Amino acid sequence: MLKELTLGVIVGNRGFFPDHLCEEGRKTILKVLAEESIRAVALDPADTKSGSVETLADAHKCAELFKQHREEVDGVLITLPNFGDERAVANTLRWAELNVPVLVHAFPDEAGKMKMGDRRDAFCGKMSACNNLVQYGIPFSLTALHTVDPGSASFREDLHRFASICRVVRGLRRARIGAIGARPAAFNTVRFSEKLLEQSGISVETLDLSEVLGRAARLKPDEPIVRSKLEEIGAYVPTQGIPSESLVRMAKLGAVVEAWMKENELQASALQCWTAMEEFYGVVPCTVMSMMSNDLMPSACETDIAGVVGMLALTLASGKPSAIVDWNNNYQEDPDKGVIFHCSNLPRDMFVEGGTSQEDQAAMDYQAIIAGTVGKNQTYGTIAGRVRAAPFTYCRVSTDDLRGKIRAYLGEGELTNDSLKTFGGYGVVHIPALQILLRHICENGFEHHVAINLARTASAVEEALGKYLGWDVYYHGR
Repeated sequence: MLKELTLGVIVGNRGFFPDHLCEEGRKTILKVLAEESIRAVALDPADTKSGSVETLADAHKCAELFKQHREEVDGVLITLPNFGDERAVANTLRWAELNVPVLVHAFPDEAGKMKMGDRRDAFCGKMSACNNLVQYGIPFSLTALHTVDPGSASFREDLHRFASICRVVRGLRRARIGAIGARPAAFNTVRFSEKLLEQSGISVETLDLSEVLGRAARLKPDEPIVRSKLEEIGAYVPTQGIPSESLVRMAKLGAVVEAWMKENELQASALQCWTAMEEFYGVVPCTVMSMMSNDLMPSACETDIAGVVGMLALTLASGKPSAIVDWNNNYQEDPDKGVIFHCSNLPRDMFVEGGTSQEDQAAMDYQAIIAGTVGKNQTYGTIAGRVRAAPFTYCRVSTDDLRGKIRAYLGEGELTNDSLKTFGGYGVVHIPALQILLRHICENGFEHHVAINLARTASAVEEALGKYLGWDVYYHGR
């Protein structure tokens, strides 16, 4: 579950504009935030005139209030019921030192209320406020419309988008990710820099695969933690035809990994999924990983730490499970369509439900690719099925060690119902100008893995990664 969002609220004011606009505007904004289940930290009318920020003293009071709630505030909403004092707004943010996303909002004027008793001029005041924020070096976000009624659908969409930005920024700046095992020797493509991630607040905790397998081997099949995990697996996905011994191994593996993640306060993980796991333990970890991703704790295969950062960003933005897939195949002759695929560990909530084709339904299976090397009985535990048709966002994060920076690309597309018969977890995607995207991936040395999420959040994620985290971001299709 994603935590409740908390916004610090700055109500701007300017002395020679009507105070009643601030009084009414503050009440309106707080009402809308409450209706959207967003907690507000704001000055009270007992603290300053109309609970607004206008003077130097007001700015100090508001900054101190925000500091008191530093651990709770995810972002700041600046709202201008009238022109507002741009210096007070900027000083509040500077002195509060929150380093969180900022949304600037201005109330609209009404054509019949343009005399001094009701005139806002927030249209103009917003420009002055933004000018000062730029001077102060404070990054900020804007509403879709320059001025907008807080009760409108447009402003509520602005809030939802800003909430996604805040969750991504706060979540990644404090993220702790588990790296379980070494990357597969054949996968230079998933190399990454722990130090570059650490500079953005993302810590990586490592665990040797031998420790995982050793701890799992010590567990008895009748231990409560194993029986509980076995029941979870049975309730999670159809397991017909899967040997009971394999299911018990998966349950032990899941119990060990989840206990380690809880102990180390980890939000995501990436695992060495082949071939040591299959050769020396006798299952693939895909089911365990799928279950974690479905519970909004993203898990990537092939120890792709940078890849799981993309998964986590999309999950934080949408509140929905993310998966990591391969850009895997062309689809017939359509240059804007392609096939995404993995073996797979895709979360259950992404798959087709109902319908007439049993082949498309999610079910446990064996890993057909690795089975040719280690044997079918050593590779049970994949989650096979088709990803359902839906809009989706894709994102790839990569550490550019040679240039000392983090890069990403992202965009949106559609998962289609186009016919496809294959194995593993798969889907057909339609992305406008896909060939340009593929060229960008190849020319810039991005990995073949990409994170996907069945929601439209590219705009919010781009702003979070680029504007607030300072990464180099390419937004395809903008």
